Amino acid sequence: MSQQITKYIKEYTVKSYEADCHGFLRILTLMNILQDIACENADLLGLGFAQCHAHNLIWVGSNYLIKIKRLPRIDEHFVIETWPAEAKLWGAIRNFNIKDTNGEVIACASSQWVLVDYERRRPVALSKYFPDYKCLDERVMEDDFHKLPEVENPDLIKEFAVRFDDIDVNNHVNNAVYPVWASESLDSKYRISHLPTEIELNFKKEALFGEKVKVETKQNESESIHVIRDEKSGDELAKCLIKWREITSERLA
Repeated sequence: MSQQITKYIKEYTVKSYEADCHGFLRILTLMNILQDIACENADLLGLGFAQCHAHNLIWVGSNYLIKIKRLPRIDEHFVIETWPAEAKLWGAIRNFNIKDTNGEVIACASSQWVLVDYERRRPVALSKYFPDYKCLDERVMEDDFHKLPEVENPDLIKEFAVRFDDIDVNNHVNNAVYPVWASESLDSKYRISHLPTEIELNFKKEALFGEKVKVETKQNESESIHVIRDEKSGDELAKCLIKWREITSERLA
């Protein structure tokens, strides 16, 4: 990783199957696209899947904070730029900007990743395996991650079965699935009439194929907080905070 660090840029187009019923980019697809470009950039920097596999390592997401001015629409072209923004003891922070074709930032994200020994499922020091890890001294937001509140006396509780299609190459539920569980736990009338403006995720423990999870939700008009638990043990797997705005005819135009 001796090369100069620059932003990695890739153009995307919202396909019909990537759009929701209103024609906006799905939350699931947004999360998958962020992972896609992050993986490509990591490969180019010499710390991607193949390089980690050689050391029996994996990258595991621990935090996401996504701020959304607007979501791209079906058939819309947009650009994502990403870069390693900060090195940590056990991993690193990666940032993203999502821009429209005029160069305006329509969303941004910060993510924190932990380098983990695959067999032991324990964090390892970034400097031990990637001593030359370099960052670009630029951040999309000053304050990255917060400790999300507890959910007491939840308004809603919903259970989900972990499907085979929820599992990724690391043999656990992919990060993109958790905000889908959170948003799907809301009342259907509310969900179909609102779009996310901010999504914050704190991951604590992995979920595996065949397990069941329950989502405990506390909600007000513009915000929902979700605790995702292993249904059997009650262990907390993740927390998700979503801020919402009502869909208007202007936004659908």
